[in-house]
Amino acid sequence: MAQHDPDETRSEFGEAVNMTAGELEKWLETEQSQAVGQKSGGSGESTGHESGRRIVQLLHTKKADLTEDDLAHMRKVTGYVKRHLAQEPSHEDVETSKWRYSLMNWGHDPLKQGSRT
Repeated sequence: MAQHDPDETRSEFGEAVNMTAGELEKWLETEQSQAVGQKSGGSGESTGHESGRRIVQLLHTKKADLTEDDLAHMRKVTGYVKRHLAQEPSHEDVETSKWRYSLMNWGHDPLKQGSRT
């Protein structure tokens, strides 16, 4: 198994997740948030929405209290955001697109200033 530097993981996560815990919590309560993404299991909740709830927890977790499982989820979030940003639609209004809504479930709002660095 590959070794991962926890500091690098946290740094990349911090770059990928550009929404605050409060912004993300508020977003996750919206109909738009709950309407996008692949549904997982029998809960009817999308994978991204579930991840968003986990991201909120991670944003409230102290650095010293992060577990290996937390760091693994942070790497998953970073990978998802990078891959999804590369798939930006050119044919629709990004502001109300499922593409943006899905990214926001993963803690990244592509319309926030400086989000496409």
